[in-house]
Amino acid sequence: MTDATDTEAAGTDSVGGGRSTPAEAEPVVDLANVTKTYEGGVAVEALSDVSLSLAPGSYTAVMGPSGSGKSTLLNLVGALDTPTDGTVRLDGQDIAALSEADRARARGRTVGFVFQTFNLMPRLIAVENVALPLVFQGVDRGERRERAADLLSRVGLGDRLDHRPSELSGGQRQRVAIARALAADPALLLADEPTGNVDTETGAQIMDLFAELHEAGNTILLVTHERRIAEHAERIVHFRDGVIEGIEDVSDADPTAASESADADDTDPTGPAGGTDATDGAGEI
Repeated sequence: MTDATDTEAAGTDSVGGGRSTPAEAEPVVDLANVTKTYEGGVAVEALSDVSLSLAPGSYTAVMGPSGSGKSTLLNLVGALDTPTDGTVRLDGQDIAALSEADRARARGRTVGFVFQTFNLMPRLIAVENVALPLVFQGVDRGERRERAADLLSRVGLGDRLDHRPSELSGGQRQRVAIARALAADPALLLADEPTGNVDTETGAQIMDLFAELHEAGNTILLVTHERRIAEHAERIVHFRDGVIEGIEDVSDADPTAASESADADDTDPTGPAGGTDATDGAGEI
């Protein structure tokens, strides 16, 4: 069994509503001896006896080659799936003990998703896209628009409130997606290859934004195949063949090795189950 516990905590004000963090706060995410097996013609064990904790205010990156278990980890942490064995606790709740409806409510309240493909509703303007999660939280129209406008201003898009995704650059779309992920003030930001669809310069700007969010006290779990992106985190969890191969404290990393892309062949074409392209079926926001 591989065990990892992040004990660092941070948190104050926010560019995106970071939460205060008591010294002895329980983990935002706690996986204990988790195994996930997919049944079919042949059973596939995607994760095997994995234990991992994310403390409030922590910033963790996950790396590993295709098929290493990264996508399965995201599905479990994001309450999109349940483990075959072991326990996944999200903000203190055992996700396997929840009904599907309660799990969806916990997911909407606790997790903010940032996908490689943005997943914005094409017919909605930016402020409506950001406000969308608040519709399902029962927030009234005026309050959700005010909250969405404030978040867009915080990510540098205060002058793009009324623009549709087709009128925005890739970097601007990802900023809208990040603002949307923050709308419900989640306990956890879950980012799947957030720089995968933008150029290098824009990717650096996106990572600067994640750094600001972390400094504001937000808890972040980021999956990437790029070493230079992973090194923005406090630690890197390396997955291979469904187990944690090692955990690296980024502060201990050799700066001369930064240009060497660990897991260079590490292109995982599958994101979490929720990471497919969005279809535009929303009503008035």
